[in-house]
Amino acid sequence: MTTRLKKSSPPPSVYTAKKMTKKRNPKRTRRKTTRKSPKRMRRKRNPKRMIRKMTRRRNLKRTTRKMTRRRNPKRMIRKTTRRTIKRKNRKCRFFMEVWIIDPATDLYYYWLCTIALPVFYNLMFLVARSCFNELQDKNSNTWMALDYTADILYYIDIFVRTRTGFLEQGLLVKDEKVLKEKYMKTRQFKFDVISIIPTDIVFLKIGINNPEWRFNRLFRLARLFEFFDRTETRTSFPNIFRIGNLVLYIIIIIHWNACLYFEISKILGFGSDTWVYPNISNPDFSSLKRQYIFCFYWSTLTLTTIGETPPPVRDFEYFFVVSDFLIGVLIFATIVGNVGAMISNMNTARVEFQSTIDSIKQYMQFRKVSKELEAKVVKWFDYLWTEEKTCDEKEVLKYLPDKLKAEIAINVHLETLQKVRIFQDCEEGLLIELVLKLQPRVFSPGDYICKKGDIGREMYIVKEGKLAVVADDGVTQFVVLSDGAYFGEISILGIKGSKAGNRRTANIRSVGYSDLFALSKDDLVEALIEYPDAKYALEEKGRAILMKDNLIDESLVTACDAKDMEEKVNDMMASFDIMMAKFEKLKKQHESSQRKLKQRLDNAECLNSSTMDCYQI
Repeated sequence: MTTRLKKSSPPPSVYTAKKMTKKRNPKRTRRKTTRKSPKRMRRKRNPKRMIRKMTRRRNLKRTTRKMTRRRNPKRMIRKTTRRTIKRKNRKCRFFMEVWIIDPATDLYYYWLCTIALPVFYNLMFLVARSCFNELQDKNSNTWMALDYTADILYYIDIFVRTRTGFLEQGLLVKDEKVLKEKYMKTRQFKFDVISIIPTDIVFLKIGINNPEWRFNRLFRLARLFEFFDRTETRTSFPNIFRIGNLVLYIIIIIHWNACLYFEISKILGFGSDTWVYPNISNPDFSSLKRQYIFCFYWSTLTLTTIGETPPPVRDFEYFFVVSDFLIGVLIFATIVGNVGAMISNMNTARVEFQSTIDSIKQYMQFRKVSKELEAKVVKWFDYLWTEEKTCDEKEVLKYLPDKLKAEIAINVHLETLQKVRIFQDCEEGLLIELVLKLQPRVFSPGDYICKKGDIGREMYIVKEGKLAVVADDGVTQFVVLSDGAYFGEISILGIKGSKAGNRRTANIRSVGYSDLFALSKDDLVEALIEYPDAKYALEEKGRAILMKDNLIDESLVTACDAKDMEEKVNDMMASFDIMMAKFEKLKKQHESSQRKLKQRLDNAECLNSSTMDCYQI
């Protein structure tokens, strides 16, 4: 057989011959060999690079296997379901952790406000709808919507109770299982379960106009009382809230008694005697509004034991009226007593303040104080009362721990102290210590805070009021200091070389009543012991202020330095003498102890020798 070649391709022998006969450039071949061969000779393999290459190849093989592998649909469904379950569990876990409610937060209080509304609705309207048929018949659809809305809130409240944390040793317990167990052990859990029993099923047989079957909803009254307690602790006017709360209790009792009176009248027959409600066929007593107002009026007269109501006729009527009188006497006596106690508590501060003024007046009359001074004292007390400055801060805060006292002082006074020029940019720890040492001072009109030439032992910060820098005559005013001003900060630092020393350089007098904060020199020195850097910085700031006002003398600085050096040397010598005296004392004690030890050793040797002689004999 003969093989035919394509015309386009040359025969193999010719192709190879061309390739073999092709001339090569010797320079180019030399260049290639010189370039490549030394590098290949010198190249070192990087192990990290090799590991990377191997991992790439391995991953490539895995991906190709996965691409070629046939997937099992059942296995894929199982995997997806597991993933979705895990995601849902994570979401549920996050939801449960988030919905652990702290009873001290606003969220819990707002929920109490929400759940208190359906409880109060059931308390007021269930009995009214049960007794006044017209009230129930007119708006039955509206009542049904409100009832089932209240039931939904009741169910949500049970869930909220299982997610409400409690404090154990000051820490909020967030364990879901512990919270559920604790709630289920309480008596309130039983009442909550009773309150959500669906007694409305009876409506399927007897009709919806029988709301008395829903009286089990009143077992949730504890939530309403808890709301009242929380509001009392949160409000700024607790006494007024307590009085309003008592008035509400009175209205609820009168309302229930009025509904019972109307129900008894309905059972006995309207207009059957003079005691029951008049016949509703009479147009004057047929309207729902007149029925409720008449019953409420009767209930108020009966429970307050005022009387002026028609006397009972039947035995049951006598029993009901007597029961009302007894309940009214007990309840209203308790309520009136509580109201009296609240009013007296509201005036306790005024009574104590007035007794203090009376005792001071008696003392001034006994000592025959001048009328002008007596009027000044009374005016001072009037100012304290009108400005609400009668409370003693130390007395009020004495029950708090030191940490809370410090936090309150920092919150109130730290901003005031930071306004002082020399205390700006100081360490926060030093400022906190100084804040705790601030003492309030109150000055009357015309009082001198300091006079020129007095020794400066305190610095002052004006909290409220006006102070005047006056001349020696006490009339001429140079400057008026207002809120936030300060003075006397240089004198308490004791800066060396000050021309004025630590004496006051001006007369400062109170124009009206002024509230100031005072910081004593001793308190500042005590605080600066633990802050030597801050002490140096404060002295430098004070020295810069004095140099700016040309109130520092360099000769006094050198003299003070020499004096300080001499005092330090004297202190050193005194301490050295004390050390030498202690050393001599210790030396004598050592010598005496050595003598005693030597004497004991001699006695022991004598005793030993005598015993040896006895053994030999």
